[in-house]
Amino acid sequence: MTEKQLVALAKDAMRGAYAPYSGYTVGAALLCADGAVYTGCNIENAAYTPTNCAERTAFFTAVAAGERQFLAIAIAGSPAEIDENGGRKIEKLTQAAWPCGVCRQVMMEFCDPDKFEIILATDTEHYDIYTLKELLPLGFGPGNLK
Repeated sequence: MTEKQLVALAKDAMRGAYAPYSGYTVGAALLCADGAVYTGCNIENAAYTPTNCAERTAFFTAVAAGERQFLAIAIAGSPAEIDENGGRKIEKLTQAAWPCGVCRQVMMEFCDPDKFEIILATDTEHYDIYTLKELLPLGFGPGNLK
């Protein structure tokens, strides 16, 4: 699977987002070592703390399905625009949706920080690629407990 295809899946996953409070919709597409792809979207909650990010939704779904080896994740997010009927729609991406610290920590649990790629859609046509180590340089992972 190409990075461009993974980004397209992340953008598509944004459609499932439940973001009535922030209006910020995020989609993620997680590529497993066996070639499987799991998508996720952000799901907000009125109490805020139980909100789940798109990245963690994708990871938890993959792990629940038995996956344990991951190569890359594409993330797309943007504030939603309100259409004339009051509904939310995504016309274009306007910025990169950086993974939060909790999501980076979840990635650290399952991924090789030197090799795992985080692909951030920066607008409708472009994306940037980082390693997990670049985004979490001093991360705490399973190796720290040995």
